[in-house]
Amino acid sequence: MTSVPTAEREVDSFRSSTARWLFGSLAGWGTLLLSAIGVGLVIILVRWLRNMSSAYVITDQRLIVRSGLLIKSIDEIELYRIKDVRVVFSLINQITDIGTITITSTDRTTGDTEFVLRDVPAARDRREGLRKLIDRARQRRGVRELDVDREGLL
Repeated sequence: MTSVPTAEREVDSFRSSTARWLFGSLAGWGTLLLSAIGVGLVIILVRWLRNMSSAYVITDQRLIVRSGLLIKSIDEIELYRIKDVRVVFSLINQITDIGTITITSTDRTTGDTEFVLRDVPAARDRREGLRKLIDRARQRRGVRELDVDREGLL
């Protein structure tokens, strides 16, 4: 008996939010103040271009990161390879409902570093949805996570 692969389904797509960053972070408020002398407008434009150059798509199997304005790249992280998803948000971030999602994975895209998604709208809800998708992807592939204490190894 062979198993038939299921079609991949898009669950969510989003970008970092420049507007929520402006009103939901101390750096954003400082930038708004600098706008009075013109410098802040340049910072806002650069931030907006950076946010527009990256888009995130979550399917039931992968996290897909599309980036670049002139030179495009697409990176993918298989959900079953994600080891940890952390969300960080300050008090002011909570008011505008943004946060920073940090992903730790065994995927080559992240290497030995953490993958960080900044100024994510509805970050707490997206983190919870991602956690559920990761569990389903692991169950579908029959993958179990094994943590090894490196100090106990020879």
